[in-house]
Amino acid sequence: MKVIFAGPSLPDAASLAGEAIRVLPPAMQGDVLAQLEQGANVIGLIDGGFEYAAPVRHKEILHALSLGVAVFGAASMGALRAAECHPFGMIGIGRIFEDYRTGRLVDDAAVALMHAPTALGSKPLTIPLVNVSATLDAMEDRGLLAEGLRQELEDAAYAMFFKKRTWRGIVEQCAAIEEPARPQLLATLVSNFVDQKRIDALELLKAVQEARDIRSSADLPWKLHETAFRTRPTL
Repeated sequence: MKVIFAGPSLPDAASLAGEAIRVLPPAMQGDVLAQLEQGANVIGLIDGGFEYAAPVRHKEILHALSLGVAVFGAASMGALRAAECHPFGMIGIGRIFEDYRTGRLVDDAAVALMHAPTALGSKPLTIPLVNVSATLDAMEDRGLLAEGLRQELEDAAYAMFFKKRTWRGIVEQCAAIEEPARPQLLATLVSNFVDQKRIDALELLKAVQEARDIRSSADLPWKLHETAFRTRPTL
């Protein structure tokens, strides 16, 4: 059984995945373990809860890997966990994972955003820093940023709380940009927007689709020590 945990990074995952892949909401503590118990052989972690719910545990992922389950991570919580667990066999995918793995990114908040509830389609409502950087990279490559403007925009974006960060808000925080120039800059940012989280999530989806739906019996160079981590919290 193949499973993907997806939310705002890939809100249309269910329509893209096909019948062979079960698409679930962002993963929280215990969700990976629950899917292992239901027979998951391939797991794709894209999005995960973190603010009002306990996030997916590293040891859940390690437990899956110890059973020979293929675990992929990308885009958001998946990129974070893959950067942390790739030495043990978790497969990281995409630019965001690589940036965390190499240390170009260190702050977990770089992937954070505000989004609509799952029942309303998980549509992103704010812009994560990883998408700001990818968009500014693209604009810089196209010669669309005046000297010093990129730093001004990045500084404004990093200074904003993730639940308030929008392109309009970023532009309005740039004091050096004169008022008459702001509408055009805003339009340029929107028209050149690069959704890096979605790009990486789509790459993960393809990898999961192509993965073999069996548990591997590969001999691991490490051993998982059994602890009480598999005990689910109860009220």
